[in-house]
Amino acid sequence: MAQTPDQMAAAMVANLGEKTGKNIAEWKAILSKTGLEKHGEMVKFLKSEYSIGHGFANLIVHEFRSEGSEAPTDPIAAIYSGKKEHLRPVHDKILAAIKKFGKDVELAPKKTYVSLRRSKQFATVGPGTNTAIDIGVNLKDVAASPRLKEVKGGMCSHKVRISDAGECDDELLGWLKRAYEGA
Repeated sequence: MAQTPDQMAAAMVANLGEKTGKNIAEWKAILSKTGLEKHGEMVKFLKSEYSIGHGFANLIVHEFRSEGSEAPTDPIAAIYSGKKEHLRPVHDKILAAIKKFGKDVELAPKKTYVSLRRSKQFATVGPGTNTAIDIGVNLKDVAASPRLKEVKGGMCSHKVRISDAGECDDELLGWLKRAYEGA
């Protein structure tokens, strides 16, 4: 059964002690002593000083920074707010399919998209416009096609733009699976 992003984050928080050796309260205490203020600096600190994977480091920082704040704790909800809200079901369908690739898929929400990582980033998912989602895919030695556009100088080698959940088909999932396996 597909989980919502809130459920996925709650599961990650619940597993934090087992996966990292410290619970969320301990990680928050560590971050509070660093004096760091920027999200990226805190993530980098946790990754370099404690060898935490990007997904867990990002989650810890989100939890730390949302403490005492009225802001939503679901960064994905912020990405799909306003005119982009109708795209959320498309996003959720893509992530549900990707989660079936393996338990090692890490979600790292950014301000405008979600980075999908294994040992390294293999894809990104986020609104490209108010009417469509851009899916960035890291594929080596794959030729562009009318649907799979090559990207020069981007964070991913290729991009697919979809606007409907029905476009999350076997072809798209095949590209994503290949990128996942190569990460």
